[in-house]
Amino acid sequence: MARARRGQGELEGQVLGALREAEGPVTAAWVQERLGGDLAYTTVVTILTRLLAKDVVARERQGRAFLWTPTADVARLAALRMRRLLDGERDREAVLASFVTALPPGDEQVLRALLEAAGPGPVNRRNAGPADPGGTED
Repeated sequence: MARARRGQGELEGQVLGALREAEGPVTAAWVQERLGGDLAYTTVVTILTRLLAKDVVARERQGRAFLWTPTADVARLAALRMRRLLDGERDREAVLASFVTALPPGDEQVLRALLEAAGPGPVNRRNAGPADPGGTED
């Protein structure tokens, strides 16, 4: 029976999760093994390289290999995906309004509390991480 195809971003989340479980920098082969080994080594390297471009992992050369380390968590990766989707839409206000109205009450309360804690004006970017490489941040 064929394995079900992973959802968009799911593999990135799994790779980042594996890196976060490591006790230090690890190789792509370690990540491949940790994820069960059903992925091609080149696929793991491709995902790690994509994560590097998103500034959620770092790498350092050790001999002929790279050692990979997480620099963010899975929540940051999900936030980047959400931001990329929002940036691709023309009517941001409509997208945000639709998103907020579709939230369950508990999530809506969390979002309200986070926005309140950020205060008036631009959202507090202290924990937002590096600027978007696409140049979409002010």
